[in-house]
Amino acid sequence: MSSFEVRGGKKLRGEIIPQGAKNEALQIISAVLLTPEKVTVTNIPDIVDVNLLIELLIDMGVKVERPSRDTCIFQADNIDEDYLLSEAFRKKGGKLRGSVMLAGPMLSRFKKAYIPKPGGDKIGRRRLDTHIIGFEKLGAAFEYNEEHGYFKLTAQQLKGAYMMLDEPSVTGTANVVMAAVMAKGKSTIYNAACEPYVQQLCNMLNRMGAKISGVGSNLLTIEGVHNLGGTEHRMLPDMIEVGSFIGMAAMTQSEITIKNAGIEHLGVIPEKFQQLGIQVECKGDDIFIPEQEAYEIVSFLDGGILTIYDHPWPGFTPDLLSIVLVVATQAKGSVLIHQKMFESRLFFVDKLIDMGAQIILCDPHRATVIGLGRKYPLRGITMSSPDIRAGQALLIAALSAEGKSVIQNIEQIDRGYQYIDERLRKLGADIKRV
Repeated sequence: MSSFEVRGGKKLRGEIIPQGAKNEALQIISAVLLTPEKVTVTNIPDIVDVNLLIELLIDMGVKVERPSRDTCIFQADNIDEDYLLSEAFRKKGGKLRGSVMLAGPMLSRFKKAYIPKPGGDKIGRRRLDTHIIGFEKLGAAFEYNEEHGYFKLTAQQLKGAYMMLDEPSVTGTANVVMAAVMAKGKSTIYNAACEPYVQQLCNMLNRMGAKISGVGSNLLTIEGVHNLGGTEHRMLPDMIEVGSFIGMAAMTQSEITIKNAGIEHLGVIPEKFQQLGIQVECKGDDIFIPEQEAYEIVSFLDGGILTIYDHPWPGFTPDLLSIVLVVATQAKGSVLIHQKMFESRLFFVDKLIDMGAQIILCDPHRATVIGLGRKYPLRGITMSSPDIRAGQALLIAALSAEGKSVIQNIEQIDRGYQYIDERLRKLGADIKRV
């Protein structure tokens, strides 16, 4: 197992370019199974989770050319449909929660799909009900194989249907959309997720010949078509990386420019960091974070303590709450962080408390951060990364802390952030992979 050794307290300076969006990549790369024609995808993040999904496609028979690390040309013209029933797929697919995204396109094109018990982050309950119920509404039969731990879905013919999703799940919406694009008749999906990732997927599918309307809203209408063709697609910059870099600049009192940040797709992210007192300047499609001696958390107009919580788009993404929490530890003022979606995502705060942060963990979903405005700098410790986003938050804490920090289990960070140590060293960070 690898670790990061970080000597903190250094100011960083320079430009950094965010990687392609991880959450978009898992959907887009799965969608190549919908057509036997070539699909070219660019701005692919070179990270563990995405590379594992590409490996799964190759194992299924998809031809993959990779002219550069951020570009792939896929052609799914000779698929081994029964590979998904193999022990090899269950073992490899079970490591990656994103493997569930293969089910929609497989069901749509081949009328059968298998979903291994999902892996990924251990951040609490992450159910598959939205996916399965959506598939059933389209006419798929579902059964669970308890002996081997996988879900089997089959259909003679998928048929368009009206459905009200029980929650606006991003992956659930994307999976059901991919299943519905070649179903017979019209499908209506209400309470659909409308994140930029879902919009990107719908726009790509429309270029392939799908008929999806309502893109960007929570009501999608899909007219089924007989087949889809090839296309080219470029992924958005990763909004989670953009938010992480904004927080990192403030925590380390650094002057950083985030190039090609995809500002029009960031929603309320810049505003939430501004509520922590961080100066965020947009220049074209770049974000400039000037060096700040201090930053002060705003209060509500009635004087109440600021609360930052996650909410479906266009609300604040849950993937950045860990970053906001750690950044607030060095601010002036207090903030309540309310993580509604996942009941284990705040448990990493014990490591920040060990570093000297003033945090009260109220319950599994809420933490109050008392920012003391750098009066007591964080101190370096040895810690372990529990999930992708908490791992990045701990890395940011280590960069601002006094002394040496060791972050273990960095495979979790590598799952979501490409070459993060190399890119931070270019900004002047003292970080090495051990």
